[in-house]
Amino acid sequence: MSDYVAVKIPKISMSAEEVLFVEWLVEDGVPIGEGDVIYSVETDKVGTEVEAATSGVLRHGTAVGDETYAVGTEIGRIERAA
Repeated sequence: MSDYVAVKIPKISMSAEEVLFVEWLVEDGVPIGEGDVIYSVETDKVGTEVEAATSGVLRHGTAVGDETYAVGTEIGRIERAA
């Protein structure tokens, strides 16, 4: 059995309520390590690469490039072995 950690849109700045999801930088189903850069977002024309909070297997959710998402939206999961 496995559990997971949600991959969410981060709060990049104090004023940001939503961000532009740019792209996944790791393919769906690929093992990743804690701290690996897994996707990028943009707010106010500033790009930010987001790191994995834990190790496991990355599972993309519904996030697609060039779409805007509210801060805190779950966009994927990192499955961890139990």
